[in-house]
Amino acid sequence: MKDAIKNLLKDVWTVPNVLTMARLVMIPVFIGEYMYGHTTWALLVFVLASLTDALDGYLARRFQQITNFGKLMDPLADKLMVISALVCHGINGVIPVSAICIVAVKELLMICGGMFALNSGMVVHSNYLGKTATVFFVLTMIAGFFHRDFAAMGFPLDTILLWCSVTLSVSALVVYVATTWPKLKALRAEQAKEKQRSGNA
Repeated sequence: MKDAIKNLLKDVWTVPNVLTMARLVMIPVFIGEYMYGHTTWALLVFVLASLTDALDGYLARRFQQITNFGKLMDPLADKLMVISALVCHGINGVIPVSAICIVAVKELLMICGGMFALNSGMVVHSNYLGKTATVFFVLTMIAGFFHRDFAAMGFPLDTILLWCSVTLSVSALVVYVATTWPKLKALRAEQAKEKQRSGNA
């Protein structure tokens, strides 16, 4: 575990990673603005966080600064921001509790799975289905700020986007498990063999 953490923190101080850390700092700011009724400021913070997400991904690829820290923390920052927005909208009556529970359980499983894989020396980053789900969730959260406007028009766009996002998110979990578990199983088997060889040496 110690070696895995050391490897995770290698080359951490890059611009993309700093943007990821900044996004983490924006989460309590967003929650505070939302809870105090400053929804316009909360929306601006959420949009800014979403823009930094797109920017750090572009910069990491453009300047070849893709790191294990970024692979793990970038999607984690996205998840925490989205979950924060989900809960805030839920408290405000915009999003049903059932959707929040499904997403919360799914994300908890993803985080536990990620930590288990990290403990085995394997950093797992989000798949394309998961990234698509994140985009849908971002659009859903932004649309949630205009929930009453959509309801007045008789076209609940935010609700439609929400359940599309939930479906994509659960599908991403299924793909994540199906693709990661065989690799993790093989890695742990190899580690066991290596440990056995070291013990016999």
